Amino acid sequence: MTNSDDFRKWGRDMVDYVAGYLDTIDKRPPLAQVSPGYLRQLIPDEAPHQPDKWEDVMADLERVIMPGVTHWHSPHFHSYFPTANSYAAILGDILSDAIGCIGFTWVSSPACTELETVVMDWMGKLLGLPDSFLSGEGESKGGGVIQGTASEATVMAILAAKMKSIRDIQHTEPDRDQYEIMSKLVAYCSEQAHSSVERAALIASVRMRLLPTDEKNALRGDALRKAIEEDKAKGLIPSFVCATMGTTGCCSFDNIEELGTVCNEEQIWLHVDGAYAGSALICPEFRYLGAGLELADSFNFNAHKWLRVNFDCSCMWVKNQQDLVGAFHVDPTYLKHEHQGQVIDYRHWHIPLGRRFRSLKIWFVLRLFGIDKLQEHIKTQVALAHEFEALVAADKRFEISADVVLGLVCFRLKGTDDQNRELLDQINKTGKIFMVGAMLNGEFILRFAICAATTASEHVKYAWDIIKEESCKVGAKEQLNGTKEQLNGSKEHCNGTVQNGKE
Repeated sequence: MTNSDDFRKWGRDMVDYVAGYLDTIDKRPPLAQVSPGYLRQLIPDEAPHQPDKWEDVMADLERVIMPGVTHWHSPHFHSYFPTANSYAAILGDILSDAIGCIGFTWVSSPACTELETVVMDWMGKLLGLPDSFLSGEGESKGGGVIQGTASEATVMAILAAKMKSIRDIQHTEPDRDQYEIMSKLVAYCSEQAHSSVERAALIASVRMRLLPTDEKNALRGDALRKAIEEDKAKGLIPSFVCATMGTTGCCSFDNIEELGTVCNEEQIWLHVDGAYAGSALICPEFRYLGAGLELADSFNFNAHKWLRVNFDCSCMWVKNQQDLVGAFHVDPTYLKHEHQGQVIDYRHWHIPLGRRFRSLKIWFVLRLFGIDKLQEHIKTQVALAHEFEALVAADKRFEISADVVLGLVCFRLKGTDDQNRELLDQINKTGKIFMVGAMLNGEFILRFAICAATTASEHVKYAWDIIKEESCKVGAKEQLNGTKEQLNGSKEHCNGTVQNGKE
């Protein structure tokens, strides 16, 4: 590529390709149908010394790349949680890539810093967050920052909590060694928390306790209080709690009000990980899920999961900016500038020094969709999950494993774990839909997530027909431990599925 004329021509080609790809994505198998090492066999061992032709590069997209792509935006993709996408966000990223700034300080690109500060306040208001998290509200000491992922946000929170605990203790015990204090710090989360929370503790060198949950798979205040009392009796120092809004396994919700009350009493940092479910707070009817957020020290959710903003874009807020900045403040001469101390320098707010102009895609999405359309998107996907829930509940061979609150349905055959694992394996081998499983309360379950923005009722019914058909191939009707009525019902379901593809 040598000039802007090439870019204009090739750019049009790529826009047409991307639009065509997304328009026909439902025709591709959602899970990549390749074996490990497939790609190396398709390309040369070394990079070319002379430029390749653009036409050859485009041809290799289908020959080399697309066979190995798992299509997260297919309406037949029902794994993990959604990852967001929209043309508005793509356009924002194009501009970000063209500007190409490395926005570590205000002076390195003022618009990069200031737009981020403003859109994070926009987003906080959209979610109904307490004013104490917003940077532009009265005497608030809080503010927001865009991290890459929720994993990074948790690392930042636990590191900030660690340093705050050390400072607080040394304020009253100035002779106490910080490394001796660090060796006694302890953090807590639910046994249902994402594995990234445990990893964050490993990175921070803070011991982590996974606490038991109640019958709704939620971490409660009593369990936390008991663990704190046990650890304090051992001479340990409780420092950090991570509460989860919408766990990955089953989309359960820790009791933030109870946990926050305990944390405030004990002066422990409370971080709320709302990576998936946080997006739902834009809808007033789901805002009850965030009850107690005013008691938290930090909150995070992934706009790149459910709010039509492309990866990576994880929104994090803290109640006191200085708790975050103070933990990571390193100030070499070459990064100083005349406005220092008067403006935000986001290099102090996250792990990398450099950062992309990610606020552009949030700005584009919020302006080109508007709040009403984003709320409609969330509500539509929740309704589709309840539609799938009803299909499962009507089939006597299956059971719902957890409350369906948002866009995830957890269910299983009324059989053994081996049967359920076999069912999942057979479903994914069809290449028609893609799902994953999880362990919940000692049982293997299947997770059905509404992911793609284009998912509609027809796709939910299509997926259910496939699940029913494959369930009949794992011997469920002979091996169920249910009643004779259930076994007869199972046989009828299977006969109808195999013969007609539907009941």
